[in-house]
Amino acid sequence: MAELVYRPVIGLARTLFKAWDLKIECQGSENIPRTGGAVLVSNHISYLDFVFNGLAALPQKRLVRFMAKESVFRHKVSGPLMRGMKHIPVDRKQGETAYAHALESLRSGEIIGVFPEATISESFTLKSFKTGAARLAQDAGVPLIPMAVWGTQRLWTKGHPRNFKRSHIPVTIRVGEALEATRDEYAGVITRRLRARVGELLEAAQRAYPVRPRNAEDTWWMPAHLGGTAPTPEAVKAAESR
Repeated sequence: MAELVYRPVIGLARTLFKAWDLKIECQGSENIPRTGGAVLVSNHISYLDFVFNGLAALPQKRLVRFMAKESVFRHKVSGPLMRGMKHIPVDRKQGETAYAHALESLRSGEIIGVFPEATISESFTLKSFKTGAARLAQDAGVPLIPMAVWGTQRLWTKGHPRNFKRSHIPVTIRVGEALEATRDEYAGVITRRLRARVGELLEAAQRAYPVRPRNAEDTWWMPAHLGGTAPTPEAVKAAESR
């Protein structure tokens, strides 16, 4: 089936990334299957994470259909693009509809992209994972593909201005080996194993990241446990509960 929207959008993204002089380094794309369904699972630190998750699948000649909040599909610009790329809208009040849509896509051989943290992590550490990705993989009989991105928060993230100037920002991507999600295993157990693997990949991406903050004002994008000034997970939870 022709991809009249997705492939031109990929071309545009690559042109913009070249104009911004982004330094994208990806390892592990070979772990994404060339055929058949799979659930691609990533950490979430930026509004642009799905773009880089999708780029990681291109060497395998795969396109990823992402599950995203329904409001994005109602936007006058992003809405037509998201629908044209066959991404999946998620209305949290009617989650079963999105689940059924994703399950059908997986069974037809598509790769579905999921952010199991549900929202951007303002601490840039892993939040708790919801079990939906594991349950999808179980029900569809497909593997889970864990991955992690790092550096995307420096481009555009919650609570900070966008940085789309030519600033040579590196983005590091790590894709791990597939995890099986057998039907006889509790989804919560699979989810814990999945989160641990994404955590390992995130740490690997952080270690490989080629730059460190330039000065005290530039530490905002580093998590507190690595010496940065991003809020701790506890501080984020406290702010959300107010």
